[in-house]
Amino acid sequence: MRPSDSSRARRVAAMPLVAAALAVTAAACGSAASSSGSPAAAASATSSSAAPATSASAAASPSESMNEAATIGNDCGMIPASGMGSMHGMSMDPVVVAASHDPLTTTLAAEIKKADLTGALDSAKDITVFAPDNAAFAKLSAHDMSMMSGMAELGKILKYHVVSGRVTPAELAHGMTLTSLEGSPLKTAKMGSVYEVNNAAVTCGNLHTANATVYIINTVLMPMH
Repeated sequence: MRPSDSSRARRVAAMPLVAAALAVTAAACGSAASSSGSPAAAASATSSSAAPATSASAAASPSESMNEAATIGNDCGMIPASGMGSMHGMSMDPVVVAASHDPLTTTLAAEIKKADLTGALDSAKDITVFAPDNAAFAKLSAHDMSMMSGMAELGKILKYHVVSGRVTPAELAHGMTLTSLEGSPLKTAKMGSVYEVNNAAVTCGNLHTANATVYIINTVLMPMH
């Protein structure tokens, strides 16, 4: 046999071995890719399933905050939508100034000024005021109006409508006994959808001024003597 024929024969004989080696290498690469892909897919699936839970948790916080800030009572629609007497306007002012701008509580603001309590209440920090509306003063009996004609007695009656700290609607509904600045107790309750303080119903409440939380009520409260 000539040398060229012998070399050709050896190359032909080696070809099956090379093909077999290539097949083994390809199979090994495919297996590695498959095994490396599984953890990545699982991690991706885990990440995708976890994402909605995180979003739901984040979305719950604003809702809870809105519920805490919500007003209560049927007369809140009577408060102006804009201007100094609006909820936004009152939030910028101390409590007596805010009451003087609120069309529902102008009489209260005038009585507080008459009793010389404007400075004390406007400078107080974090108080709650149960504010009788104008109609509450208009329905006072002659006897009650006579008692309020004296400055000292008027001051006591007005202080009976104020407590230290900012009381929330949830605390009112729980049925608290509060101590007023006058010294006598106030009893809160919730009857159905109506919030109450003693015998007065809250007509619009959870209003915020710069230094107070305000609940407008439909009756002037009288401390026990």
